[in-house]
Amino acid sequence: MKNTKRNELAVCGFATVKKLEKNHPEKIRRLYFTEEVAPKFGGLCRKLAKNHGIYNQKPAGDLEKLSGTVHHQGVVAMIEAPEIQPLDSDITDSWVENHENAVLLDRIGNANNFGAIVRSAAFFGIKNIVIPLDEAQSSITTSSYRVAEGGMEYVNIYSVRSSARLLEAMQGKMIRIGTSLDAKKKVSDLASLSKGDKGDRPLLVVLGNEENGISDVVKKNCDELVIIPWAGMSDGVEESCIDSLNVAQASSIIFYEMMKK
Repeated sequence: MKNTKRNELAVCGFATVKKLEKNHPEKIRRLYFTEEVAPKFGGLCRKLAKNHGIYNQKPAGDLEKLSGTVHHQGVVAMIEAPEIQPLDSDITDSWVENHENAVLLDRIGNANNFGAIVRSAAFFGIKNIVIPLDEAQSSITTSSYRVAEGGMEYVNIYSVRSSARLLEAMQGKMIRIGTSLDAKKKVSDLASLSKGDKGDRPLLVVLGNEENGISDVVKKNCDELVIIPWAGMSDGVEESCIDSLNVAQASSIIFYEMMKK
């Protein structure tokens, strides 16, 4: 939940605030907690006191109002609302030079899915996620921060005005991979797809919208499309009993295969 007057974002959830404390305690402006979890944040309170920060014990109901959710787990940290860095050629050039993979989200509208994708990316060592400046795309919110379970502290989030233009710009520099139920290649082929005539190149993988997958214009700018095979697919079963995996679930499988590259 954002406090627009103070330009703040509420970060809640025990594990999330603990990771924030470990990696970026300087981001925390104010800290509120219930009596039950107070002993777990003594060290952070001392840091805040040293830096003239504010901390206070509050009833659970007050934390719900601050965070906008009942899932605060007894602690809310107020931070300056994050500004997402626009992606530029210096950043993408560093990806290519350092062989860093990246993920492009194509209109992932659900904040919980976005947070879960960030969590999986952090777990599998994917450092770079790009989101379009589109109303259909979720961004960094209290919900996505909480669901990421600390992953926001380990993943760089960038923004672009046009996903298609980014993919066009990365032609020949990164292997542009889309996900599609029509794909002929499997997600397990990602490692081999990264090795071409021009040598080993990093992957730029696109994850699509929950309902419709990746858009046609994005799909057109991909070098390859991959699919996560369902049970019996290799034996000729033509479709899964379930339409598709949730995009957050699918991302975990894809990131695991990217890690093996």
